[in-house]
Amino acid sequence: MTLPETNNSVVRIQPKLRWPGLSQPAATASAIAHRLRQMHDRLAAAYGPQHWWPAETSLEVILGAYLTQNTAWKAVERSLVQLRTAGGLSLDGLRSLPLEDLQRLIRPSGFATRKAPAIKAFVSLLDREFAGSLESLASTPSAKLRTRLLALPGVGPETADAILLYALGHSVPVADEYLRRLAERHQLLFPAPARNRRGYEALVQLTAAAFAADSPAEHARLYNEFHALTVAVGKAHCGRIPQCTGCPLADDLQQLSRSSEDSTANG
Repeated sequence: MTLPETNNSVVRIQPKLRWPGLSQPAATASAIAHRLRQMHDRLAAAYGPQHWWPAETSLEVILGAYLTQNTAWKAVERSLVQLRTAGGLSLDGLRSLPLEDLQRLIRPSGFATRKAPAIKAFVSLLDREFAGSLESLASTPSAKLRTRLLALPGVGPETADAILLYALGHSVPVADEYLRRLAERHQLLFPAPARNRRGYEALVQLTAAAFAADSPAEHARLYNEFHALTVAVGKAHCGRIPQCTGCPLADDLQQLSRSSEDSTANG
């Protein structure tokens, strides 16, 4: 998959973080960011390169970002196969597909009556404001484009950021439920991030802080890999019920426990 080139500047985020047991906010934020960067390194060593997103074109990534909402990827794959067979994996194909046909083709992904109009709304935006060009869309500054995507029906922060990062090559972090569980269970954020917009943005800031010391030219690749790695460890160990035995991040929990015990003893 070839992504359009972008010339967007990297937005540097300075998160306001707290970590129980530490009294200096600046030291706390630095310590948390360093821990998360180390967690990335452990996951990378355990799982290797993830090569996300599984798609052949930027448009296919965008469709996948819509279709994967509230459903398993295997269901998305079935929808994409049906779209491909019907010629719906191109902009011209999507434009020509009646809404009812699009709903039928993506039905395996669920919520077809909501997702099909949302996909049509994205194509309309592309045609109306960007001359039908994904390259023109990708050249829009990240912050402006994120705001525009979030104004579309069926697009929340995670979907918008997935489109920006994976389809359009922008250097923006992506957070999800797996990362939220890691942040809660490893006490990376205090209070623990909720399942809402505020919690999502806190996770995005945390991720940006973790890779702030890396070269800006590497940020898109690192955000890509980190998101994929959190999904890998989440599926294997950090589901609704944690399975910590054999987890590459078990050492971090042990170190956190020891730090908490030391703080209690010294308090």
